Amino acid sequence: MTDTAKEIFEQVFGLLKPRTPRPEFEVKFRPYADAYNVIRRREGRLVVGLSDLLEGAPRAVIEAIAFILIAKLYRKPIPRRYQLRYRQFLNRRSVRHQVHAIRQRRGRKWVGPAQGSHFNLEAMFDELNQQYFEGQLERPRLSWSRTAARTALGHFDPVHQTIIISNIFDRPEMPRLLLEYILYHEMLHLKHPIIHRQARRCFHPPQFQQEERRYPHFLQAKRLLEKL
Repeated sequence: MTDTAKEIFEQVFGLLKPRTPRPEFEVKFRPYADAYNVIRRREGRLVVGLSDLLEGAPRAVIEAIAFILIAKLYRKPIPRRYQLRYRQFLNRRSVRHQVHAIRQRRGRKWVGPAQGSHFNLEAMFDELNQQYFEGQLERPRLSWSRTAARTALGHFDPVHQTIIISNIFDRPEMPRLLLEYILYHEMLHLKHPIIHRQARRCFHPPQFQQEERRYPHFLQAKRLLEKL
């Protein structure tokens, strides 16, 4: 399959850069910890690393990846049909299961303590679980982030069953209701998994949004987040 993949990348390069002499390609499937693909210039060659998850993928999928990677490398617009084709492939149930297994087996997840300087995430999780989920949620691993992130305020990792909260909220001047809302939001992700529809992934389905608005301080928390 490697030779075939190399041929596909060479053909796609010719289509995207018809007036440019074709460089030498080196294409290898590698055991990445995710469905990760990369292309780099190296000593006049183009070196491509493809996730070994794709070794048995249809030719059309490898072609789509080739268009995406080469177009990105040369800052050209990526034809939408190739983005759609690749997303549809990744959204197949069998492929999602393979990606999940690879992330669990090969991936690493940094997890720190749940006890911060001012707030304990495990204690807060248990309180919110009883108050809003009837104690039905199984507590995942909980951790403060290593840095005071202002963009990724919190996230739930379903592969490693972990909720990470930005330690920007572990401060004495931070309103408790704001931290509660962030954690409550991530707990809803624990309750409502991502919905996969062909090439689309829905992270916040209608039921998720309805339950989010049931948090008593929802509007106040949103206003505080805007200021933050």
